[in-house]
Amino acid sequence: MKRVIAILLSLVLLTSISACESSRNSENGSSTEQAKTTELVESAEPIQLTNKMTETELAQVDKHGLTLLDVPEGTTKASTNEQSGHTVSIEFDSVPIDDIISGLDAAKEELPDEEYEKLYEKYAPNIESGEDYTYPKYIFVDGQNVFGNAQLMPPTYVDGKITVTDTKYSSETDSYETITNTYADMDEYLDWIRRKYKDWNYPEGEIEKIVERILIADEAYRNSNYETLPEGSVVYSESDYSYVISTDENKDYRNEWEFDRQAVEEIKDSIDEIDIFDEELNKMFVVHVTLPPEYDNNKEYPVILLTDGIWRFGNTPEMRKVMEDGNAAPVILVSIWYSYDVEDPSGSLRYNDLVKNRGKLLDFVTDNLMPYLGENYKIDYARSTLYGHSDGGVFTHYALFNSDLYENQPFGNYIIGSPAFWGLYYDYPGLNPEEYEKDYGYFDRNEKLIKSVFLCAGSQEDPDYTDSYNGHDTTLEGVAKLKERLESHDTDLTYKLYDSHHYQYLPSMLLEYLKAEYPVQ
Repeated sequence: MKRVIAILLSLVLLTSISACESSRNSENGSSTEQAKTTELVESAEPIQLTNKMTETELAQVDKHGLTLLDVPEGTTKASTNEQSGHTVSIEFDSVPIDDIISGLDAAKEELPDEEYEKLYEKYAPNIESGEDYTYPKYIFVDGQNVFGNAQLMPPTYVDGKITVTDTKYSSETDSYETITNTYADMDEYLDWIRRKYKDWNYPEGEIEKIVERILIADEAYRNSNYETLPEGSVVYSESDYSYVISTDENKDYRNEWEFDRQAVEEIKDSIDEIDIFDEELNKMFVVHVTLPPEYDNNKEYPVILLTDGIWRFGNTPEMRKVMEDGNAAPVILVSIWYSYDVEDPSGSLRYNDLVKNRGKLLDFVTDNLMPYLGENYKIDYARSTLYGHSDGGVFTHYALFNSDLYENQPFGNYIIGSPAFWGLYYDYPGLNPEEYEKDYGYFDRNEKLIKSVFLCAGSQEDPDYTDSYNGHDTTLEGVAKLKERLESHDTDLTYKLYDSHHYQYLPSMLLEYLKAEYPVQ
């Protein structure tokens, strides 16, 4: 019977503090191979890479023609709240009416009268109608889990006040006790939310984003402006330590990609599409290989590898046009993103892989992806470039200053665009911002950096993420300090500050880089 009471009391909160802490304290297990450091010297000999893909990974790789333009049948997309412009999705659960009645009978004997009255009022409509009590088990805003299991459930409104069920740890009983709190209004409730997440060591900027999503979710829930998810849609993701909306064969997010359809149509015969799985990250990626005009498989070409393919693939037709017009030498353009059945509207997957799991991603790019591409195309690795922006800039910085730890050397050039180094100070295990500040000890192991670096940012972008800095360097301050460190080591550095916000300068920057780094001979 006590179990039923607990169910009734905790319907508005389906998790404990320990569940949240475990999701934040799980090790992200970055496992960059610590190959023996060797002195890197420039050589006229072509660079050869060793493919270290496992049998499982090799068995799943699939190279084929472009399917991005396809519109598959049965595509499932979450509905969008037209007023807020946000996607709100809810999976519901229910408690049988008989259990509610039994639980209330027992609660009357064990709870103070005031607590019992609050509880009874909550379920009175169901008792009168005889219907089971249905409640939102999980609520997602833009694909981000806001309420349910790893977070908090929506508040209940009673007489204009907000009632919330919470849990507190009792050292006396060594267990979590369920309590009910009442707040006068939403502001008071959100103040409690802020205090709770502050106790969990969330950064201030992240807490405010949670508060914003709570307001969006609460409004959509009360106004019935949401998509109802089928039972079992939400699953726990071992790779991301969180609850996510599961993908299935009917989910397809090709229409989330940003590109000019007509421009891609015109060059689609020059584009190969590769599905490639990584065991370490437990993810399937889609890679687009855009071949230059008059591509000759007997000739060797440098590669520009673009992270964030969902956006940057859209730049490849114009970049290829520059080659076609004779304003740049032929280059193979490669972009990478998640498979089409994966959606990442909140950017959490992207942050996890480019920042939290950056060591694993570098393993994949260095020892799997680039060697595989070299087996299918003739690549000039010494002249190839790795590009990353924002969280991707954090990744390319990490890749650059850990490159000496790898046997494979797939890149001679690195683009570090508007690196969001402040994301390394979030309270997650394994981020180690002190290592970034020392460029991962590269110059302790090596006298000189023989790679070329293009460092860039937008001069107007610092205000774009004011709430994210939390007392640490802004984007531009982090860029300025990196510039100083690179110059102090006499690095082959090109630096440019664009008159732009965070990402608007990227299309023109990529065209400019292509022309400058790969001029027509």
